[in-house]
Amino acid sequence: MRKIWVKVDPWDKEIATTALEGGADGIMVPPGYSDKVKALGRIETISEDGDLKLGEDVIIFNVKSGADEEEIVSLTQSKQVILQCSDWTIIPLENLIAKGANVIAQVQNLEEAQTAFGILEKGVRHILLHTTDVVELKKTLSKLRFQAEKIFLEAAEITEVKSLGMGDRVCVDTCTTMTAGQGILVGNSSSALFLVHAESISNPYVSPRPFRVNAGPVHAYTRIPGGKTRYLSELATGGQVLIVDYMGNTTSAIVGRLKIEKRPLMLVTAAVGDKQVTSILQNAETIRLTDPEGKALSVVNLKPGDKVLVALEEAGRHFGIKIEETITEI
Repeated sequence: MRKIWVKVDPWDKEIATTALEGGADGIMVPPGYSDKVKALGRIETISEDGDLKLGEDVIIFNVKSGADEEEIVSLTQSKQVILQCSDWTIIPLENLIAKGANVIAQVQNLEEAQTAFGILEKGVRHILLHTTDVVELKKTLSKLRFQAEKIFLEAAEITEVKSLGMGDRVCVDTCTTMTAGQGILVGNSSSALFLVHAESISNPYVSPRPFRVNAGPVHAYTRIPGGKTRYLSELATGGQVLIVDYMGNTTSAIVGRLKIEKRPLMLVTAAVGDKQVTSILQNAETIRLTDPEGKALSVVNLKPGDKVLVALEEAGRHFGIKIEETITEI
């Protein structure tokens, strides 16, 4: 998951406030200013007298040449290292990351931030943004927070829909309003997840609740930010879940609450080529999957031949993290 610190040096209340309101994860300030940041809102501070001590927990490394690579790798074993570099081609970030160095790239604008995060084959997951331009700061935080990972979605063909009986269903209420074509990924296997549509569609039974995804049973997987998965039952208030639209664009959403209730369930089976994928969902008209055009399809009307969107991956997972080993889930 991306992490963004904002450097406010010299102290500027407007920059600090903008960083807080824009969703920054931390603010770096000169000594004596951590309390001023805390007076504006609850956020981690990086300073000689901050939550993270500059010079102890966090150090700044001025990169001069590629010869600095091994020293940086060594330093990251015990400290968080902020890299200052006038030209990122001097020391490829891919090399550092491949060697296990969790570095923080200092950048000055959106273009540099996007380069550090994603344009390189392997980007950093943490930046320190230093700008005195409020407009640039707002733009950069807004773009970075909503340009998350891209998910490749494929069309799967429904082959069977079968009623199962009662089970514990998880309803995920988020702190985000979702629109048509958006939902979360849910499936019996972490390697095959269906795009379950948000309750943003009007119907005769209940009013739209665009913050909600009536997701699936307690055992089912869902995707969270950072390329990881969780069981639906493991989601918790204040945690995050990944919202996905029908084009594969993603954004993070804060989980507001979970509702786990006894509900009738159904098994949905589909195929992508010769690969069979399944998910258990609540058997109700208001539960919908998503077709390749972004249209919501009620599960009670699904029939063989219908096309719905799924996310597939080849790698297995261990405690929600993708790993390269053979795992069979039936």
